[in-house]
Amino acid sequence: MLDVRRLILLRDLAAHGTVTAVAELHGVTPSAVSQQLRLLEEETRTRLLERTGRAVHLTAAGHRLTSDTEKVLAALEQAQNHLDSEAAEPAGPLHLACFPSALAPLAAPLTTALERTHPGLRVHITEAEPEAAARLLLQRHADVALIYRYTNLATPPTPGLETQVLHVDPLVAVLHRDHAAARADGSPVELRELADSPWITAPAHTACGAAVLQACRTAGFTPRIRHTCSDFAAMIALAANGGHPVLIPRMAATHLPPALTARPVADDRLARTIEIAARPGATHEPTFAACLAALRTLT
Repeated sequence: MLDVRRLILLRDLAAHGTVTAVAELHGVTPSAVSQQLRLLEEETRTRLLERTGRAVHLTAAGHRLTSDTEKVLAALEQAQNHLDSEAAEPAGPLHLACFPSALAPLAAPLTTALERTHPGLRVHITEAEPEAAARLLLQRHADVALIYRYTNLATPPTPGLETQVLHVDPLVAVLHRDHAAARADGSPVELRELADSPWITAPAHTACGAAVLQACRTAGFTPRIRHTCSDFAAMIALAANGGHPVLIPRMAATHLPPALTARPVADDRLARTIEIAARPGATHEPTFAACLAALRTLT
């Protein structure tokens, strides 16, 4: 019988590329990982790895075993889910991956709600952007993930996961109250009205930064960027200090300093969908249902 823990190490090596990365993922030393992989080769009586200097690559047999490992892990998870579904009450650890701007408004109250209504559950939160959260799910280091996708980027769903939309979170223009576009009637802002202002944006390589840049270019201009940062709270502080406009999700703009106001944007495509994600089959289990029910009351 092959050791499942060693199979997982091989699977993670295929995903991450280096023994060091696998060791960091599992909180052990690289030498411990290498030793377990050598033992796996002895168990299988097959050369699973090619070692060239300090580099390690999977052989064709190693890749086949990795593919089979995913099937084994899925079968084990299904067996556990069947056992869990027999339980009258969701219980045990629930590992939740969550993107940073949803930690306070969603993940924190979710933890409180779940542990109050289901005392046997223990929620463990890991901060992770959607791409990293998807990896955690696929590698079975997370059970559920809160992720987002920007509507105007048309980002495809992650293969191998099931998702349900919880909420559509539109981007809003956070403006200094004396900005010409911050009209008292609260009417939507046309992005062209902000074309001559120096902007604050997320980096272009991030989803938020890319979505904002694409929306501006669709509106016929490229924003003049004064400040670049990925933390929404820092963007708000910079906007309050310098009076520069910033587009951020409405969820992140709920607590603004008195000098700022949030206005809707006329482009209704400029939004992100907030979704809950899990591996196939897990969406029918009691723990996921409890998590989804609690989130529905928060969004």
